[in-house]
Amino acid sequence: MTTPRGLVLVGLLLVLGAVNLTIAEKERLLTRGTTMLLPLTWDDDRSMIQGDYLRLDYALGDVPVPPGTPRDGRLVVRLDAHQVAGFVRFDDGTPLAPGEHFLRYRIRRGRPRLGADAYFIQEGAADRYRAARYGVLRVDDDGTGVLTGLCDEAYQPIR
Repeated sequence: MTTPRGLVLVGLLLVLGAVNLTIAEKERLLTRGTTMLLPLTWDDDRSMIQGDYLRLDYALGDVPVPPGTPRDGRLVVRLDAHQVAGFVRFDDGTPLAPGEHFLRYRIRRGRPRLGADAYFIQEGAADRYRAARYGVLRVDDDGTGVLTGLCDEAYQPIR
């Protein structure tokens, strides 16, 4: 018979294992993922609790969504010489052509959402980030991405 303390310990180990697995996956993505720059349209904002942040809206989110498109899926994008992602098509099962990559989306309010929609910045540093024109993502082969920073119109990281 398992004791309540034993059940709590097993539950704790499962939770910690899941958290560590998620961290390891994100670390792998950060070191091995393809770098993509997504053009931004954004607003700066301030939250009483969270502080200064940029509310990010990716230009790829403006592509028309054909009827019957799954709510969660992948876009196919092609990178230009500066690693800027351009829309090719919604994933329809067609194999990727050379130079094409997947990027995961979720349809929300009729538009594809492509990941992080906010970038939190140090208080007082908002002016430096007004030059942001691209979100920098690291994306794996499956299209899962993580926002790693912002770049200006000259493709230079904003620090």
